[in-house]
Amino acid sequence: MPDSSPLDPDLDLRLVRCFTVVAEHRHFGRAAADLHLTQPSLSRQIRRLEHQLGARLLDRTPQGSRLTEAGEVFLPLARTLLRTASQVAARTRAAAQPSRVTIGYAGGLIVTPAVRELRHQHPDADVRTTHLSWNEARAALLEHRVDAAVARLPFPTDRLDVTVLYDEPRVLLVPLDHRLAGKESVTLDDIADEPLPRLRQSDPDWSAFWLLEPRPDGRPAPEGPMIDAIEDKFEVIAAGQAVAVSAGPRGHSPRPDITAIPLEGVEPSHVVLATRAGDRGRLVAAFRKIARTHLTGDFGQE
Repeated sequence: MPDSSPLDPDLDLRLVRCFTVVAEHRHFGRAAADLHLTQPSLSRQIRRLEHQLGARLLDRTPQGSRLTEAGEVFLPLARTLLRTASQVAARTRAAAQPSRVTIGYAGGLIVTPAVRELRHQHPDADVRTTHLSWNEARAALLEHRVDAAVARLPFPTDRLDVTVLYDEPRVLLVPLDHRLAGKESVTLDDIADEPLPRLRQSDPDWSAFWLLEPRPDGRPAPEGPMIDAIEDKFEVIAAGQAVAVSAGPRGHSPRPDITAIPLEGVEPSHVVLATRAGDRGRLVAAFRKIARTHLTGDFGQE
């Protein structure tokens, strides 16, 4: 089919979603399990999409599958298409339901006092909350999945309005039998040779902040185990494979087999309220004002 053929106006977004999942896994079997489909059904979905586009997108290999040249071109466009469709649906629902607001919050951060006050001041409103992953705040806002997010910097803040609510001291998490356990505080010199876990595919600025890089002597932090989720760090710490930098009140530990030691000489973690730049919704404005007075860090964090 010539490259100049117009895009099918009836392109099925469900098929596009199937393609992006296969492209992510590079394996039909794992993608089918993720989508709760059988492999034959998923294969038919991909063939239907390829027929609509007039191009082969995937080649099967003994190791799984790989993108064709057309597939490489289509993948970023497909992701943009799905994001746009999600935003269109969210913004349309928001216009139809102006009394609904969704508050997102990152792990270990409590928004309950502000949410309760917002519901008290606006009893007509449908106020919802949802947990966000460590790297999700900006995307959730721009995709209109949430209207406000309470999260920790650093993350990209372009196209957002961001207000610092309070600071959390950073602490060092170590297993109970670690040589530093029981100390009143530690410094960078104390952990100069301690391996820290590294999160796969993390934002460089985020990683640098939590790995305390660059160090004063210019050396990178010693490399610890590679992990796929923030929660995995607790397991590698408890097992004695690494130590990690976290944030929270003095003495607060995420697990009974891990202790938290104040980390001196480093800047604190900043807990912020983020909203979409220019959002003038009455409930967003109300929550922004309430959060500044009701979210002060007096409640337990991670």
